[in-house]
Amino acid sequence: MTQPGHVKIFPRIKTPLPVLGSDDNRSCILETLPQAILAVDRNGEIADANAAAEAFFEIGKSLLVGQKLKRLLPFGSALLALIDQVRERAGPINEYKVDLGRPGPGGDRRVDVHCAPLANTDGGVLIVLQERTIADKIDRQLTHRGAARSVSGLASMLAHEIKNPLSGIRGAAQLLEAGLGDEDRALTRLICEETDRIVRLVDRMEVFSDQRPLKREKINIHTVLDHVRQVARSGFARHIRFVETYDPSLPPVAGNRDQLIQVFLNLVKNAAEAIGDAVDGEIELSTAFRPGVSLRPHGSDRPIGLPLEFRVRDNGPGVPEDIASHLFEPFVTTKSSGTGLGLALVAKIVNDHGGVIECESHPRRTTFRILMPTYR
Repeated sequence: MTQPGHVKIFPRIKTPLPVLGSDDNRSCILETLPQAILAVDRNGEIADANAAAEAFFEIGKSLLVGQKLKRLLPFGSALLALIDQVRERAGPINEYKVDLGRPGPGGDRRVDVHCAPLANTDGGVLIVLQERTIADKIDRQLTHRGAARSVSGLASMLAHEIKNPLSGIRGAAQLLEAGLGDEDRALTRLICEETDRIVRLVDRMEVFSDQRPLKREKINIHTVLDHVRQVARSGFARHIRFVETYDPSLPPVAGNRDQLIQVFLNLVKNAAEAIGDAVDGEIELSTAFRPGVSLRPHGSDRPIGLPLEFRVRDNGPGVPEDIASHLFEPFVTTKSSGTGLGLALVAKIVNDHGGVIECESHPRRTTFRILMPTYR
């Protein structure tokens, strides 16, 4: 951030910005980064760019430097508006799922954008464009709405086409049981138990078909997390150490308390099951305020701020690589007796609250991160 009394006139393209070109080692590092990095001066001209930016815009650096950024983007591009916001607030901004909308055929491109003011410059801005990682995670996560709708239709069909016949099968088995010997009675009990198990599965799926408007209220997320921790410590996670890292000044979230408890109870239960009987098992619950983080829904001109960050971290073995990208989809599970609906339900509830959820997993460190808007 430029300090009062220390304003330096931004150089006019003749030399690269200090952040990219003044130090050979620093320049070498930036050249190897996969993210497209641009430095733009106060007039909107590109002062410097790395190799990834050349590949991103399909223009060599000699042509990029000195070019007006707006000439590479369609009129009214969201990226130009973000640069203006950075200058106005004199602080960094992150935004997910920005439609960069480059001109020309096949030019539409959605990216994560990080914009920050350049120190010791008059209106200079550093831009980082990231096509994969976080943007991909959120893209996948937002498609769970469609997956949930598919499960919703399936649940409605199952309720009608399966639950009704199952009740008849169970009733017939109970009638037969009265006239059977002990050996055959065990078979009728098996029929009843299996029909009950299928009914419970269908009941769980019917949650996805609930389209009633969400009743929200002002919620202190720390009371929700404390409740979840108490439930876990008294039952399935009694052998696990809990660590709370809370921001006590965190604003309230607009949510449904019961559903938020369901979200974190599912995440903590998954974490506890992943840890298993390890003697050093640990689950960390953390909250933080992340200003400048927002999500631009598809088809919307206005981004939604997501400054509330909630994390559930465990030191279990991690999520298998082959299912990591499908973790929140229905029927995806690593448990032999699991239904694969727990995390799909978590994703639906978070979506219904206007937030997003993502998972980053490594051995001994798996983190579920939820971003949500504040109560207004």
